[in-house]
Amino acid sequence: MNSHRILNAGRIVCFILVFCAPLLIAQQGSAPPLRAPATPLVVHDPYFSIWSAADRLTGAPTSHWSATPRWVAGELEVDHPQPLKGLIRIDQKSYRYLGYWHRDDGIPAMEETGRQTTPTRTIVTMNSPEIELTVTFLTPAFPDDMRIMARPVTYLCWEVKSRDGNPHNVALYLDADGSIATNYPDEPVVWSRAEIEGLHLLRVGTSKQPILEQYGDNLRINWGYFYIAVPASEGTSELAAGNQGYLNSFLTTGHIPQEDDLGQPRVPQSISPSAPMLNVVLPLGQVGTAAVSRHVLLSYDDIYSVEYMRQKLLPYWRKEYSEFSRLLQGAERDYPTLRKRAAQFDTDLVNDLLESGGPEYAAIATLAFRQAIGAHKLVEDADGVAFFMPKENFSGANISTVDVLYPSAPMFLLLNPKLVEAQMEPVMRYASTARWKFPFAPHDIGFYPLANGAIAEASKGEQMPVEESGNLILLAAAIAHAEHDAGFASRYWPLLTKWAEYLLAKGLDPEDQLCTDDFTGHLAHNSNLSIKAMEALAAYSQLAEMRGDQNTAAKYKTSAESMAIKWEQTAQDGDHYRLAFDKANTWSQKYNLVWDNILGLHLFPPKVADREVSFYRTHLNRYGLPLDNRATYTKLDWTLWSATLARNPSDFQAIVHPVFLFLNETTDHVPMADFYDTISAHALDFQARSVVGGVYIKLLAYPQVWSKWVARATQTATDPRPTAGDRR
Repeated sequence: MNSHRILNAGRIVCFILVFCAPLLIAQQGSAPPLRAPATPLVVHDPYFSIWSAADRLTGAPTSHWSATPRWVAGELEVDHPQPLKGLIRIDQKSYRYLGYWHRDDGIPAMEETGRQTTPTRTIVTMNSPEIELTVTFLTPAFPDDMRIMARPVTYLCWEVKSRDGNPHNVALYLDADGSIATNYPDEPVVWSRAEIEGLHLLRVGTSKQPILEQYGDNLRINWGYFYIAVPASEGTSELAAGNQGYLNSFLTTGHIPQEDDLGQPRVPQSISPSAPMLNVVLPLGQVGTAAVSRHVLLSYDDIYSVEYMRQKLLPYWRKEYSEFSRLLQGAERDYPTLRKRAAQFDTDLVNDLLESGGPEYAAIATLAFRQAIGAHKLVEDADGVAFFMPKENFSGANISTVDVLYPSAPMFLLLNPKLVEAQMEPVMRYASTARWKFPFAPHDIGFYPLANGAIAEASKGEQMPVEESGNLILLAAAIAHAEHDAGFASRYWPLLTKWAEYLLAKGLDPEDQLCTDDFTGHLAHNSNLSIKAMEALAAYSQLAEMRGDQNTAAKYKTSAESMAIKWEQTAQDGDHYRLAFDKANTWSQKYNLVWDNILGLHLFPPKVADREVSFYRTHLNRYGLPLDNRATYTKLDWTLWSATLARNPSDFQAIVHPVFLFLNETTDHVPMADFYDTISAHALDFQARSVVGGVYIKLLAYPQVWSKWVARATQTATDPRPTAGDRR
């Protein structure tokens, strides 16, 4: 995961937001309230990802995931704000409902009375003395429908009704700061408005448009264009490509100037009233006890998304639409259907999370959903093949890192195994070329968003030979297990065979090398890494059997079983198993053992997992189970894998409960951190990473649940071919 290269490069993020009339949910058996460290609002990919760091929507500026919020004089400030600000005017009195700015001391915030986070929505209810307002951020990122998931559109929805029984004259205001399309706010931007059939549009982007010229970790996107799209069918609206002064006009009159600010390019986020903004007013007229709804679409056109082997790749939505304007029209056309579909999807998924792991587990997995998707970019190659490419957020900035694909994969194995194929495809192609000269799998294929070759392509020392080889074999086997077909593995059989041969020779007692937990440094004789090698060899045997090669299957199964017997003897350390074979009185989480039951490999007797789980329960800190005996930090994803080794619910929930406490009580207001201290609850570097998709591994332990969701993906998969009038 390249923590040893943290902060060496920058971070990139892209946002697409759409606001829609709120959806009120009635959910059966809902999870307990989880005070999220940061709340997802508009989360699509590593560059389009807007969050609220505060416990109230009005408590801090909205910001990119890369922000580091800090308390200054009693206020929560962020270093990378991407401000969306909202006001509501009620009978000539204004209230704040979204965002924060320092010059608003005279504008009261609405009282936030309820907040619900579901897989696809963030729903916040607020009150003033006169009205009730519900604000919903809807991102219909359905993994079972890649066509919809790829759309960089979030719907922001408002629903307003009278609280006191009297009618009130109401108008909604929204603005987006020009910095939403910049890496740093000193980059000049240009802005404009346009009309297309059914939609009024505002857009902003940098004047220079340096497409794919930057790469690294602590970066945000500075090319392409951010859009606000306002449906013409829902009522009157006032739009302007304006500035901060237009907000002041709304406060005074309830309206904004109709002419645009043409003095551009200019730098956003200045303290001047002329700071460039996109401004929208939605007059609702007289609002009584019957709810009045409006919505807008906020989205981002990044033009080109990533570069792969020197070729610029288009976003996957281009498979369906040739132009961004057509995408917006399609998104607006589908809004009523997607709104209902999101509510049903959320209910179905949360119910399965509750039934499989209990309410605290369900709350953790629900919060992880959008983050896991939003740390990836879904693109298509020149032949239209999907690549689902993650960025290492604040852990080195690598793209398509294999030991990031591996922990994130359970969510996608559950909800659509084709997405795991899309994760693996660019890595497997690269490893098949003459450029990759090693007998083991690569660690990564570049720095996001430039996937032009592994960072340490010529150096063995920075690679993870057993780790990455085992990861890719296990993922290929998990895909085949889910799909009951080894077709993907067969396409890359020579590679998988080479890596299996490497693990057969080197996997039982790994030499001094890095594993995925590379922040712990090199370690020889790593017993958990040895488990991965054995599980991968047994998985390779399964694949060979599915391909009809019984001799190869028997050879590798026998070898894996023999290695497992030796492992148990060598790793034994009283009431648990060692961190390293040569280190007595040590321990570690044996999370790689989870595949033994999930894939039906059964290399180890049940007592091995039972002994480990019993030991874990005696070593829990307030905020979690340490990764091993060397330190008090842990990994959130691996902890859930280790919990899944438990054969009874009380053991599982005992290990999960401290993770719930961490998220509820940490003072670090950042998106879900997967690397943190189990005593202080402080996040350690990593944040907003895709690996939190790994918490869904619990559902893979229930074959009927897994099969149900894979079948659903097969049934609901949408034909990606263009529809008449949309594509070229």
